[in-house]
Amino acid sequence: QVQLVESGGGLVQAGGSLRLSCAASGRSFSISGTGWFRQAPGKEREFVAGITWSGGTTYYSDSVKGRFTISRDSAKTTVYLQMNSLKPEDTAVYYCAAKRTFVDSGNYLDPLRYGYWGQGTQVTVSS
Repeated sequence: QVQLVESGGGLVQAGGSLRLSCAASGRSFSISGTGWFRQAPGKEREFVAGITWSGGTTYYSDSVKGRFTISRDSAKTTVYLQMNSLKPEDTAVYYCAAKRTFVDSGNYLDPLRYGYWGQGTQVTVSS
């Protein structure tokens, strides 16, 4: 089993920055990649960014490309989401998710392709 714990959310003004962290514990060696998703009230959960753990390939949604950066530490136990130039429409609960090696293959954008999820952290951007 893998446990994912997000941190770093909060309230920020439009144009500001936040950095989210996702710490993995347990059988973290069984993870092949990590993604960030977000869900605003009344909306479906949407993909934000993803990163492979082997080569560090990154993926971004069009809505955050150029503003958000996903990265991981060298020990591959923590993944970060640096969020710059935040907009009110970025307000949501942000979730960290991890792919199980050999099990959760395929599309990083699909939330069904992740076997582990964190509890989420609230990000609120005021105008």
